[in-house]
Amino acid sequence: MDAPEAELAPEEPAVAEAPVEEQEQEQAPKTRTGRVGIVLVSHSKAVAESVAALAGALIGSVEPAPLAVAGGTPDGGIGTSAELITAAARSVDEGRGVAVLCDMGSAVLTVNALLGEEPSQLPEGARIVDAPFLEGAVAITLTSAIGGDLDAVLAAAEDARGYRKR
Repeated sequence: MDAPEAELAPEEPAVAEAPVEEQEQEQAPKTRTGRVGIVLVSHSKAVAESVAALAGALIGSVEPAPLAVAGGTPDGGIGTSAELITAAARSVDEGRGVAVLCDMGSAVLTVNALLGEEPSQLPEGARIVDAPFLEGAVAITLTSAIGGDLDAVLAAAEDARGYRKR
């Protein structure tokens, strides 16, 4: 016959303990390591979304920058919307500034009006970008994705604006 089974003490719940270094890190205040947010403003939602998709695809395996589009009007029409621009800028604000790139005309006027309001409707550190829409979007998205600060993002836009094609 088999030997009698030893009586087992009731099991205590398993508690995973983090190493001391991890415990100390959890208690330390967390610093914000966000990136510059990017907003693409176009008169057309489809154009803004397509440019955002292309810019994202061209940056490769780098973690994408915080990016939002504000294309068209709230009802899906062609135009610009202060409400959509404001919501997009707030959604990508990680505390390091927001670069707002516009396609043309009333998009630029709307963003400048939002920046000029007291208090501004856009997050602190929001800036309008002076660059061509597609080239600028690629440049600023990549620069933000690799951790560039707002000045570096704006400088990348300047480079894109000056890029000669012939």
